[in-house]
Amino acid sequence: MNREVKMRAMIRERYGEPAKVLKLKEIARPEAGEGQVLVRVHAAGLHRGDCFVVRGKPFLMRMATGWLKPKVASPGFDVAGVVEAVGSGVTGFAPGDEVFGSTEGASGACAEFALAKASGLAHKPGNISFEEAAAVPTSALAALHGLRAGGLQAGQRLLINGASGGVGSFAVQIGKALGAEVTGVCSTKNLEMVRTLGADRVVDYTHVDFAKGSDTYDLILDNVENRSLSDIRRTLRPQGTALLNSGTGASGLKLMWRLAKPMLLGPFVSQNLKRYLSVPKPEDLEVLRSMLEEGQITPAVEQVFALEDVVEAFGRLCTGHAAGKIVLRVG
Repeated sequence: MNREVKMRAMIRERYGEPAKVLKLKEIARPEAGEGQVLVRVHAAGLHRGDCFVVRGKPFLMRMATGWLKPKVASPGFDVAGVVEAVGSGVTGFAPGDEVFGSTEGASGACAEFALAKASGLAHKPGNISFEEAAAVPTSALAALHGLRAGGLQAGQRLLINGASGGVGSFAVQIGKALGAEVTGVCSTKNLEMVRTLGADRVVDYTHVDFAKGSDTYDLILDNVENRSLSDIRRTLRPQGTALLNSGTGASGLKLMWRLAKPMLLGPFVSQNLKRYLSVPKPEDLEVLRSMLEEGQITPAVEQVFALEDVVEAFGRLCTGHAAGKIVLRVG
């Protein structure tokens, strides 16, 4: 009889505040099934959506994660590590390969081993660390998909509200790589960081209200939504596009109205008011891998925590004020 192989994993059996529900336990190591890759996790990246997943709020998001309790015990989607084993039908990956990507739909990333669909992984660039690689997938894909949805062209003026966050820090760099003139909005303490990422202009929102200035933009990526839609439209050129990308700061009917308002108003104005869904695709992860190898984007990692300190990591993440990405070092 084969002995069950164990691994350490941060798990939760119910929804709630991270400090109350997250526990480090030994559980059975998963096995790679058809089309799956078993990854020995070196680092797990966290993004703001992980706070919602752990808390189970807003309630509607439980449609994907489980109505009464989490479908997947371990939180986290973004992973970087080394292939331990591959399931049947997997090509392109072999044990020993260094990889990064997402475990979405397979298992949680906050564990010593994690399952991922082969289509959700790419080979890790050799010029970045595992911690940097784990910071990439969800946030960088959201930035890439957002700028594509906005039809960003070289020479256009792009404003990013929340430029120092996970998505914003990648959007600054991808926007510059696409040839845009980039303005980043952030707090005083993050001004230099956003400049270093390549922004042409940085606005300190604690001193300057970008929505009351005379500057207008072809594309606004709003990762915060702390301004009214009318304020955003005032800053947008007549044929410009506003991409609204935040689910925080409201709940219940107020959140539903805020999510729906741009779509209801859009048909009646010349400006494009959009929300977008970032759906991971293998070819887009390869685009990011090439950009990483060429130095067009560099992950901005604020802090690296040990797996044992995941509650502290979530505490920082869920404030919404992390500069760049929060990462767990696992192995």
